[in-house]
Parts: sequence; structure tokens; C-alpha cells
Amino acid sequence: MSAQVLTQLETAAGVAERYAEAVKAAVRPLVTVGGKLDRVALDREQHLVHGLAWVATYAETLRQVRAWAGALSESGAFGETEQALALLVAAEYSAQLAGGVPMTQVEIIRPADFGLAAPEVSLRFTQEQKLKLAALLHDAQGRATFENTNLDADMEMIRDQFRKFADDKIMPFAHDWHCKDELIPMSIVEEMGALGVFGLTIPEEFGGSGLGKTAMCVVSEELSRAWIGTGSLGTRSEIAAELILIGGTDAQKAEWLPKIASAEILPTAVFTEPNTGSDLGSLRTRAVKEGDDYVVTGNKTWITHAARADVMTLLVRTDPNTNGFNGLSMLLAPKQRGDDAKPFPTPGMSGGEIEVIGYRGMKEYEIGFDAFKVPAANLLGGVEGQGFKQLMATFESARIQTAARAVGVAQSALELGLKYAIDRKQFGQEIFHFPRVLNKLVMIAAELMAVRQLTYFSARRKDSGKRCDLEAGMAKLLAARVAWAAADNALQIHGGNGFAVEYPISRVLADARILNIFEGAGEIQAMVIGRRLLEEGAN
Repeated sequence: MSAQVLTQLETAAGVAERYAEAVKAAVRPLVTVGGKLDRVALDREQHLVHGLAWVATYAETLRQVRAWAGALSESGAFGETEQALALLVAAEYSAQLAGGVPMTQVEIIRPADFGLAAPEVSLRFTQEQKLKLAALLHDAQGRATFENTNLDADMEMIRDQFRKFADDKIMPFAHDWHCKDELIPMSIVEEMGALGVFGLTIPEEFGGSGLGKTAMCVVSEELSRAWIGTGSLGTRSEIAAELILIGGTDAQKAEWLPKIASAEILPTAVFTEPNTGSDLGSLRTRAVKEGDDYVVTGNKTWITHAARADVMTLLVRTDPNTNGFNGLSMLLAPKQRGDDAKPFPTPGMSGGEIEVIGYRGMKEYEIGFDAFKVPAANLLGGVEGQGFKQLMATFESARIQTAARAVGVAQSALELGLKYAIDRKQFGQEIFHFPRVLNKLVMIAAELMAVRQLTYFSARRKDSGKRCDLEAGMAKLLAARVAWAAADNALQIHGGNGFAVEYPISRVLADARILNIFEGAGEIQAMVIGRRLLEEGAN
């Protein structure tokens, strides 16, 4: 049976890959002029370019499901649950490639849009097979993951450690913190620091654990499963540490990295400005060098955990005569730690909270800078004009980590939906046994397995030193949609109770919605992926 399943997965992946290549060949002539990509044409053909990104993401996902299945089969661990999950996602994604891939609920990309015939669909997953898979899920309540992830013993030990911490210290209290819109308690932050969350990928020579991005994924999954706020707290340290490791001077590395790793200081990322969004080239916050300081003037918005942070990675324009990405620099800007009563006590800073429906625990802020001073020695790398380049170098890790957070949120939604479906009795039986309920749960589980493997694949590429912006972008793009679908369908299983604030699934739904917006909105992410694919082979 295992060999037959592997053959079916191989066939599905092959068909998807050939279709993705055909799509790329169909789109390229529409967006190139003189053998080069044309920006106007890319915008005009946005639906097709983004559609290419989604088709290619499906193809890569099916390749990684096949690779995961093959590795498990070789070790004798490709069990009944794993086979069923793999076949379900392969059948469903194959059918969507042929009939239409949902980029959003209202935007479907179909083969006819590209002027192509539908790819063949040779794989089906019957309702009887779904019933068998549902029975396996029913019996697997309480397992860390329903499937064997094919991670090694060390990674599973890390998962167990952080799952226990999350179950004991975060999950019982997270919903109350969310409803009261409270900051993550400092006692939890300190415990996370003691567990090494903030120095996970920082080299040992600077006080970190020296682990790779795969470990970061596992930790982010488990913390985000409990509450996306705690799962995302480490992102600020991850971004700051990566910026310093990639672009910092030796002195800056020695000064800042040990403090970040130990949680002595909490960083925050200060990049976005009002009316710029993803268009960082339009950034206007200025930093003028005066003596031994840079004097900063301007406004920033959507700054996570800004009040309680001790240092900001602050993107500014140091050359006022430039436009676009030139002239941007990154400052390591110390600030005083604030609180709810006085969020920004540092001279030269002011601001207030942006109230949000989810993604709470760190809070979002808008900040104004007026003659705010940063020591000139804190210019990242010591050379002006490198800020955008330095920031771009962190995007791979940030998107991998965001995909892992989405996996954690989806896992939470699946567990909440499954538990409710088993506990809730209607018409003399668990609602779990109604086909429209179990169909939702098995599809959530199958997509969750697939995007988890896509995320691990991008992390392994990063750990091996290979370029992975494409793979990281695909993982983030798909994981965000999977998390939202999981939360939405788990809430639907709850019925009216899911709409009640007292039920945790209401929080998970609100939290899931942000995943398709930050670290590159879905539309921006699809354009980045599409461009990368179209650049391959272009003159």
C-alpha cells in the first residue's frame, strides 16, 4: 500500500510541476518587453502573475509532501494516518489546479485564464476514505501533531519542552489576557528568556543557542498554538539579531547580541510609516547627523511591542536628496521602557496605541519622532545607505517564522474544532460524526501537514545557506490562507458558540486574520513570488 501511495503522490506532483511550467510559459510573454520584465505589464496582468505564484506554490507543496512521504516510507514510519493525509491534500490540490485555485474566497485562478487546458486529475479521495481518516483523528486527540513530522529526536524534544511550557503557562490564561487586551506578563517574558526563546538562532559565542531555523519553526509553532502573541514575541528578537548578525560591526555584535539572547533587552522593529505600507521606498522619516548623534524626525505606525521595548531597529532616510530605497539606513536606537500609563517616556518620542481585534499581547502603536537622538555609533554597519539592503536580508527568516506562526494557529484551530465536535452532542451523537463536520476537520489536518512540510523545507534551505526567498514566500503565502481557513471552519463547527467572545476559537479567528497582512500582505507576497519565477529564464 505504501508504495502505491508514493506512486500516486509522485504522479500528482509531476502533473502539478508540468502545469506550473506551462503557466509560467504562458504568462511570461504578457509581461516582458525586449526580454525583460515590464513593471506596467506586471501590474496590468496582476491576476495572472499572482495566479502563477499560487499554482507554483501548490506544485512546490505537493513536491514537499511527496518528499516527506518518501522519507517516512524509508524509515518505516509512513503509517495509515500519514498516507491518508498525503492522499487527501494531493487529491484536493490536484482538483483545484484543474478547476480553480482560490487565491482568496472571491478570486479564483483557472487554467482558462492562462489560455491552457486543465491538467489531468488522476487522484480522488472518497468520502469513505475521509470517514476512515476522521476516525484516526478522533483517536489521536492530545498528540502534539496528528502526523509524524519526520523531524529528528532533538527537534521533537524541543517541541515537547515548549508544548509543556505553553500548555502550563500560556494556554490557560491567554484568552483572558486577550479579552482584557493586556500585555504579555513580564513573568512569562522572563520564563521565555530563560528557555532561550530570544537567543534561539543567535550563535553560542554571543550567548545564544546556535540552533537553526527549523528549531525556530518548532518553537514558534508551539508558542503560537497557545497564543500568537507569545509566538510572535520572539520575532522581534529574531529580526533584530539577524539584522545585527548580517549587517552589524564586530563591536555592535558584541554589544547587542548577548543582551538580546538573554532577554536583558527587548527589541522592536520600526519600519512602516503612515501611507507607505509595503512601499518602503517612499519612507520619509529623516535622520540628520549632528555631532555624535543622529537626530530623527518623522512618524511610524503599526509598531509591535513598541512601548515595552528597550531598543528599536529604526529604518530612516539619512540622505534627504534620495528617493526610493537609496539613502535608507538602519539605526539601533535605544529607548526607555514604557508601560500602559506612559508608553513613551523617552525624550523626542510620543505616540499611542492602535486598538486591534486580535494579535494582542504586545500591542500596536503609532510613534512620532521629534528631535529624537540616536548615537551615531549605532548606525548599523557603520555605513549610511545600507538600510534597505540589510532589511531585505532578513525577509527570508521573517517569512519562515511567520509561516511557522501560522502553522501554530492552524494547529490550535484544529484542536479546538476537534474537541468541540467530540464534546458537543446533537440528535443523540457527537456532531463530529456528521459528514460536513468531519470533512472540515480532515481537510484542515491535511493542509496543516502539507504547509508544515513546506515551512520546514524553507527552513532547511536557510539552514544550509541556500537562497530561499522563493520557498519562504510560498510557505508564508499558503500558511496564512491555511490558518485562516482552519480558524474559520473550526468556528463554524462551534456554531453560535463560536461567535461568543468567551470561546477561545473567537480569539483564534481574530488572530489568524493578521497572518495574511503582515510580513508582506498576500497580494505583495504573490507578486514577489511571481516576479521571481518569471525572472528565471528571462534575458
